[in-house]
Amino acid sequence: MGSSVETLEFQAETRQLLRLVIHSIYSNKDIFLRELISNASDALDKLRLESLTDSGLAEIDATDLHIWLEVDKDARTLTVRDNGIGMAREELVELIGTIAKSGTAGLLEKIKESEDAATAENLIGQFGVGFYSAFMVADKVTLRTRRAGTDSGTQWESDGEGTYDLQAVDGLPVGTSVTLHLKPADSEDGLADYLSESKIRQIVKRYSDFIRWPIRMATERTGAEGEATRDIDTLNSMKALWARPRSEVTEDEYNEFYQQISHDWLPPAETIHMRAEGTFEYEALLFIPSQAPFDLFSRETKPGVQLYVKRVFIMDDCEALMPNYLRFVKGVVDAHDLSLNVSREILQHDRQIRGVRRRLVKKVLGAIKDMQSKDAEGYAKVWGQFGRALKEGLVEDTDNTEALLELVSAASTHDPEKTTTLREYVERMKAGQDTIYYLTGETRATVENSPHMEAFAAKGYEVLILTDPVDEVWVDRVPAFDGHRLQSIAKGQVDLDESADGDQETDAEKARREQDFAALLAWLTTTLSEQVKQVRLSSRLTASAACIVGEAHDVTPTLEKMYRAMGQQIPPVKRILELNPAHPLITALRTAHDAGADDPALAGIAELIYGSALLAEGGDLPDPARFTRLLTDRLTRTL
Repeated sequence: MGSSVETLEFQAETRQLLRLVIHSIYSNKDIFLRELISNASDALDKLRLESLTDSGLAEIDATDLHIWLEVDKDARTLTVRDNGIGMAREELVELIGTIAKSGTAGLLEKIKESEDAATAENLIGQFGVGFYSAFMVADKVTLRTRRAGTDSGTQWESDGEGTYDLQAVDGLPVGTSVTLHLKPADSEDGLADYLSESKIRQIVKRYSDFIRWPIRMATERTGAEGEATRDIDTLNSMKALWARPRSEVTEDEYNEFYQQISHDWLPPAETIHMRAEGTFEYEALLFIPSQAPFDLFSRETKPGVQLYVKRVFIMDDCEALMPNYLRFVKGVVDAHDLSLNVSREILQHDRQIRGVRRRLVKKVLGAIKDMQSKDAEGYAKVWGQFGRALKEGLVEDTDNTEALLELVSAASTHDPEKTTTLREYVERMKAGQDTIYYLTGETRATVENSPHMEAFAAKGYEVLILTDPVDEVWVDRVPAFDGHRLQSIAKGQVDLDESADGDQETDAEKARREQDFAALLAWLTTTLSEQVKQVRLSSRLTASAACIVGEAHDVTPTLEKMYRAMGQQIPPVKRILELNPAHPLITALRTAHDAGADDPALAGIAELIYGSALLAEGGDLPDPARFTRLLTDRLTRTL
């Protein structure tokens, strides 16, 4: 030992913060070891750097830099030791004796204003407690350190209550050792047995597996004949693939790492390895899986990207780094300039993290776009697995609408087997066509057999067949693709180019037809006023007698059902009944109405026409029993 012991007081605000850390802030006490190992790793990084630039440190051996964990079960101590840069006495006082520079006063004021421990934990993440977390698990902490380039070392010791002792110590090696005099294990208080080798291994594996320096520990084993042996084990893998150049990583290494973080036995469909330098440095290693997980559309499913800071694990499923519609992406983002104690709440509002998120999203969407052009089969598989989730982005992410629209692949009337992209649809559009036509429904068969399809099929217009529930939402949010408006063929008026089939109708003929049916249309609009807002003649029917359409901005029946299933009650939407003026049933109804509009049987026929149109589009009858009685009665009269 060197000089006598000097006892100093913690800064008053530091004392208050220590009490909060020890007694109420953190529910997961395991993070103390993460913090101490991270501090040790920083010390090793600094020594490596300074040994290269400071000629005064030339005698320092930096060839075996490492972190050493030592357990003494008899003394109930756990020591974290490094042979890094170390600290001088003044640095100890500045960094540990007081943390006024970390904004303690402001922190304490905010904690007093908060109402619960969870809020306090989020707040404390802004200021970085680091070393102080040791007092969560220890009654006393002893720190010994000697700075590289100096002859004398210093011992710091405290029970975390109000004072700390400083003493000069001779004969210390360069580096720092932190010895924790551990509290007894207490499961109710979240205190594990931190003398247990398995517990230490578990913590290192979870939080510090990718630290660049080896983390070593002596372990005892009992041989077959009962003899005790002592081995030196390295607890961490140090294989941070994202920190290595892509050219140095094999496909097998990528696949092995992906399977490790995703628990997926299949190799990924695509690997994205990126590095950003500048004002905010980070590395990212992302994977697009080959197969969707079973819970992809569960409410509990969260994004699969892990956040690291300087290779230290911070959190799983970091929502701030990846939007919900890309929740299937797995991987790691390692930021260089964040605090280890950063909270989820802070990340959501961090400007630099938002910038990282934007770049990651563009990179993922760009990778899928590249697959679309270079690996059509691979893209088709990815879209088949994750297309429904990606289309959620058209509702959530307006900044990337154009990029997402380029990825959209849908069934269409062009090919009964293959899907088509919007770009391919536009390339096949008829001369003079400026609209992308689509129809939503529960199944392809329902859509293909819809009366709305008749005129489009007859005139050779391609129609997209959209059967995912999310299709009902995004098509109303996206006005156009590449300057071409998207239009549902079940909404609004349809004005197809009739000259293509040589059957163009003159304006005079249209006007005469409207006049011929005017009385019938007015009578039907009144008779069916409880079900529809209007009855009009149709230009979209060729074989069916009638169909039901909505106004351009009406909520579709399927979307109406979805809202109600989610507990959102919306007013029923009355739609429009369109009649095919060339159909024998409609012409016969007009003749019968002209002969006697007061015939009570006509009202029943009107209801049957409306009900039949509703069933033809896959809708639900409001009163199936009444519809059945009316139909039975009409059939009986014809026999």
